[in-house]
Amino acid sequence: MALAQARELKDRLEAAHGTAHAIEIVAIKTSGDMILNLPLSEAGGKGLFTKELDLALALGNIEMAVHSAKDLPTVLPSGIEIAGYLPRADVRDAWISPHAPHPLKLLPGSVVGTASLRRGAMVRRLRPDLKIALLRGNVETRLAKVAKGEVAATLLALAGLKRLGLAAAATAVLDVREFVPAPGQGAIAITTRAGDSAMQAFLAPVLDAATGVALATERAFLRVLDGSCKTPIGAFAWVETDSIAFRAIVLKPDGSRFFETAVSGPLAEAKSLGEAAGQELAAQIPADFFEP
Repeated sequence: MALAQARELKDRLEAAHGTAHAIEIVAIKTSGDMILNLPLSEAGGKGLFTKELDLALALGNIEMAVHSAKDLPTVLPSGIEIAGYLPRADVRDAWISPHAPHPLKLLPGSVVGTASLRRGAMVRRLRPDLKIALLRGNVETRLAKVAKGEVAATLLALAGLKRLGLAAAATAVLDVREFVPAPGQGAIAITTRAGDSAMQAFLAPVLDAATGVALATERAFLRVLDGSCKTPIGAFAWVETDSIAFRAIVLKPDGSRFFETAVSGPLAEAKSLGEAAGQELAAQIPADFFEP
């Protein structure tokens, strides 16, 4: 997936600047790729997918790093900044199961595999009887485990399936009103060294302003709630002409309780809108809410 996203950025930059600019893809193995026997919430959180790339940037070994936006921590290390985002792909979750066309149709007591607390909580919100099992590994590995019957179903980002040419593996695509996506889902983020104006100018032709506004809203919301891999949160912002619309949900890990919000406002107030939505929900959520 990481290489597919890097190739997408490379293709867009070469289309914008011509192939005279040599762009080399450097593959860097992250801790998140190597620790597969634990949920991210126990292994160290979102930083597992970014710290090796941050170090490579800081040392000058690379000029930019490509990330799934949903994997970026809300606070980046000193000296690293988000330069922007490529145009956002489909934000929805895909349901994958040979046994049922939707979570509501799965046999009672079936096992759904996922590494995402959000997806697990949202499945349990609809179906408290279903069991959630840890399912880590790359997309192909997870699909193979479903095909072998190790779990009855899983959920994956539709954008990722499309980037890998595997969209046909989706049994169904889930409505964002029912399964609110992860903050940043479907977006590719590019980080650079802070203050690198030459690299910012080089990237500018391929960056998408609307995606930047939406992600500013989602990340501001997440920051207020101290959102991490330990927090089942869905949040999605989108641009509607000259305004930003936003909806979010915060769930207990077992899906038994949840809080929701939906707001909209001017584009210029995107960040403050996300912050206000986060403060609204934070005021409602009891202290022990995230305990299983």
